[in-house]
Amino acid sequence: MLQVCVATDAVMGLIMGTFSMQGKQDNYRKDRVCDDLELSVVCHRPEALDLLEAQSNFNRKELQVLYRGFKNECPSGVVNEETFKQIYSQFFPHGDASTYAHYLFNAFDSSQSGSIKFEDFVTALSILLRGTTTEKLQWTFNLYDINKDGYINKEEMTDIVKAIYDMMGRFTYPAMKTDTTRQHVDAFFQKMDKNRDGVVTLDEFILSCQEDENIMRSLQLFENVI
Repeated sequence: MLQVCVATDAVMGLIMGTFSMQGKQDNYRKDRVCDDLELSVVCHRPEALDLLEAQSNFNRKELQVLYRGFKNECPSGVVNEETFKQIYSQFFPHGDASTYAHYLFNAFDSSQSGSIKFEDFVTALSILLRGTTTEKLQWTFNLYDINKDGYINKEEMTDIVKAIYDMMGRFTYPAMKTDTTRQHVDAFFQKMDKNRDGVVTLDEFILSCQEDENIMRSLQLFENVI
């Protein structure tokens, strides 16, 4: 399913941007203590790094690498939606990624605070890169449940598909036709709306995805990125 595979693949452009500092590993050891102190400031609590290590699937060294990349892209320690869109659009120069980035921002901003802090970023990455299959699918479902009512309806999926095609721009294959969006939405509901009630529940979504080998493979592509 195009929609589910894109959820994991598209987010990787932003994720990989956080690793732009990895080539400077010699500086990592030198700045380790400094980064520990800065992390406590960004997260507003002295025990931030220990807490993130305990709550995520990353160890301390990996969190240091992630933080240096995050700090490089977001020196203030927080990202608002406009900045998020600017960063994300760099990875899709031939299309308009603003709408999909809006949905993605809301998924990262789980507290709906209007900004993404480092701990929000780590929480999402921990799920997308090293979470269980169920956790990854729950995160993806939340991304597509735009109004957060616990269901994916056809209007929401239509908006998602249009955003994906806008993001891919002229490199979309097959080329966008008038009825392409409707065909994708119809195929999504044919596969996932098990009881044919016009909406897809979390349980239906997870079950349908687990039955699809392509989706399962896409969820495993980036497990060893860090």
